Parts: sequence; structure tokens; C-alpha cells
Amino acid sequence: MNPHAELITSISLITGTLMGISSNHWAMIWAGLEINTLAIIPMISKSHHPRAIEATTKYFLVQATASALILFSSTINAWSSGQWDITQLTNTTSSALLTMAIATKLGLVPFHFWFPEVLQGSSLITALLLSTMMKFPPLTILLLTTNSLNPILLTTMAIFSTALGGWMGINQ
Repeated sequence: MNPHAELITSISLITGTLMGISSNHWAMIWAGLEINTLAIIPMISKSHHPRAIEATTKYFLVQATASALILFSSTINAWSSGQWDITQLTNTTSSALLTMAIATKLGLVPFHFWFPEVLQGSSLITALLLSTMMKFPPLTILLLTTNSLNPILLTTMAIFSTALGGWMGINQ
């Protein structure tokens, strides 16, 4: 990859992560998540191998769907409460949609099938970025809205993710 393109991609990745972590407004968080998604795509498809292109396509489709769910959830919440602040999540439909979107972005158990395939199609450094840095903004959203989300559902997803991860680790 061209050094200038790599620099722009890295700066965009850092900017999107910081925007997603530091915002309290739904639109800014969504913009940060989209910048993150668009910044990591050239890194996944860098090798021009068919498996990398497939991983890039899967990553883009899943992340675009999850981002659309976040945008839809925030719009429903703003429509019902009149607030665009992330901590003012009051609508139950909006809360359920946000839980699904965050679980998809994090690759939690019901929505995890895309994540191992994307990791297999990417390089080691890109897989490291996907597994760590790309998880910071969704985790921040989860922490900021944890009082409004269903704790039983979150606990169930966490237990199933841990159990399935351990089981697949033993399988390897």
C-alpha cells in the first residue's frame, strides 16, 4: 500500500475511534463508527487475494447493517423522547435495536458468524486491529447505555459468548 494512503487510513482509524469514544451525541457516534468502518476496509483488502476481498465484503455488509440499526435506534429514541443524547435512551424498541446492533458490531454469540471468517481473510495486524481497536467504540456505547439496556439479555449474550469462545478454543 502507498505510504500516503496508509497514513491517511491510520489517521482515519484513530479519528473514528476517538470520535466514537468521546461523543455523547448519536450522530457523532454514528459518524465515528462509519469512519472506522471505511478506514479498516483498505487494510482488510490489501492483499488482493479472493479470500481478503470476500472478508472485506462480509465486513462491510455486516458493519453497514449494524450502523443502520444504530441510526434507526437513535432516530426512534429521538422521535419518542426528543433527545439526541446517548445517555437518554428511554424507548424499549430503541433499546432492543441498539442491543442487536452492538452485539453485531462486537461479534457476540447470536451475531458472531461473520467475525471468524473476516479474521481468516485478513492479515495478522489487521486481525489484531479488528479484534481490539475496532471494539472500543461499540464497548463505549454499551457502557454509556448500560442503564437502559436489558441486563438479562446482556448477561446471557456474555455467558454464551464466553462459553462458545472457550469451546471453540478447545476445538482448535
